[in-house]
Amino acid sequence: MRISRYHHRKVPQQNPTLNFQVNDQIRVPELKIIDENGTNLGILSTREAAILAEERGFDLVVVNPTITPPVAKFLNYGQFKYEKEKELKKQKSALKQVDTKGIRLTPRIGTHDLEMRQKQALEFLEDGNKLKIEVVMRGRERQHKELAFALLNNFINFLKQSFEIRIEQPPAAQGGRINAILAGEKIINKKE
Repeated sequence: MRISRYHHRKVPQQNPTLNFQVNDQIRVPELKIIDENGTNLGILSTREAAILAEERGFDLVVVNPTITPPVAKFLNYGQFKYEKEKELKKQKSALKQVDTKGIRLTPRIGTHDLEMRQKQALEFLEDGNKLKIEVVMRGRERQHKELAFALLNNFINFLKQSFEIRIEQPPAAQGGRINAILAGEKIINKKE
C-alpha cells in the first residue's frame, strides 16, 4: 500500500457571515432603540432595552453599530438573519462572472479554420466574456512577426464590425507568441 506524501485538503469556501450583536453580546452602555413597530423609543441603557425586548418576546439586535450610540431593534433574530442571508445570496447570484476565453491562431491558419475561430470569438463576446487572442509562431515563423501581427489586427478588425471592442491589452510579442486581450462593449446594430 502506497501512502501519499502530500495531503491536499479542500479548504471550505467561506460564505460572508452576518455578525450582529444580539442580547448578551452587546457591550455598549447605551443604545438608540427602535421597537418592533418601527417606533423610536429614544436612548436607553443596554440593560433596560434587553429587559424590555424580552418582555415583548423579541431579541435585541444591533442593526447599525457604526454610529454613536448604536441603533438596536426589537426583532425575531432567527427570521432577521434568514432574511439577510437570503438578500446576500440574491446579490451574489446577480453578479455576473466575467471569464477570459482564449482563441489560438497560427500564421498558417486555413480560411475555414479562421472563420470558425471568428465565429467562436463572436459567441464569447456575446456572452459578455473577455477574449484573449493568441497567435502561436513555431520555428521559422518567429522571424516573420509582422505576419502574425497582421493576422491579429485583421482578426480584431473583423470583430470590430460586430462589436465595439475595448482593447485591454494591446498586441504584444512574448517569446513565440503574440497576445491581445479584448472586451466587447455592445453589439452594433448593422441591420439599418
